[in-house]
Amino acid sequence: MPKTLHIDFVSDIVCPWCVVGLGGLEAALEALKAEGITAEVHFQPFELNPQMPPEGENIVEHIGRKYGSTPAQSAANRAMITERAAEAWPGFDMRMGPESRIWNTFDAHRLLHWAGTVGVAEQRALKAALFTAHFTEGRTMTDAGVLADTAAAAAGLDRDEAAAVLAEGRYAAEVRAAEALWVSRGINGVPAVVVEGKWLISGGQPAGVFEEALRGMAAEA
Repeated sequence: MPKTLHIDFVSDIVCPWCVVGLGGLEAALEALKAEGITAEVHFQPFELNPQMPPEGENIVEHIGRKYGSTPAQSAANRAMITERAAEAWPGFDMRMGPESRIWNTFDAHRLLHWAGTVGVAEQRALKAALFTAHFTEGRTMTDAGVLADTAAAAAGLDRDEAAAVLAEGRYAAEVRAAEALWVSRGINGVPAVVVEGKWLISGGQPAGVFEEALRGMAAEA
C-alpha cells in the first residue's frame, strides 16, 4: 500500500552532519518511491550554540573551546565530514577551512519557520540555500540582508517579506516553543529525524540506513 510518512528533520544550519543527514535521507526517499513510500519533510529548529554572539566565532577556536580539540584534530574532523558530505549529497560543495565561522542561527530558524508557512517545497529550498550560504559561500549568517537575499535568490521567496519577518522579530515565540518541544522530547543532538512523531533516526546516517529504517516504519505505520 502506498504510504506518505510525516518526517520532522530537527537540525541547525551550521551543523555539517545535518548536511550529511539530509543528503542521506533524501537519497533514501528517492529510492523508496519505487515501493510507493513517500514523505513530507518538515524542518524543525535546533540551535547548537544559542548563546553565540552576533559576530560568531572562528571554527577552530570554537571546536577547541567546546570539545578540547587541537587545530590538527579539528582539521582532520573537517576533512572527514567534507568527504562524508560529498558521498551523501553529490554536488554539495562543503568548504570548511580554518577561517570558517560558527554563527548564532536564531534568525535563520525564524526565516525557515516563515518559509514553512508558505509551503513544504519553499522551506526545503530555503534550508538547502542556507546550508550553501554557510558551508559553501562562507556568508555571515546573522546578517539580515544575507538571509533575505538567500530566501529570494535561492528559494524563490519574497525578499521584502523575508526582510520584514527578520526586522519585526516575527515567529520568535514559535521558534522558541518548537526548540523547547524537541528538547523536552529528548533531542539533544542533531540531525534528529523523527518519523510519524514516534520513531527516531539519529545522526548523519548513510542512505542505506535511512532506507531500511523507513521501509520498516512505513510497514508499521
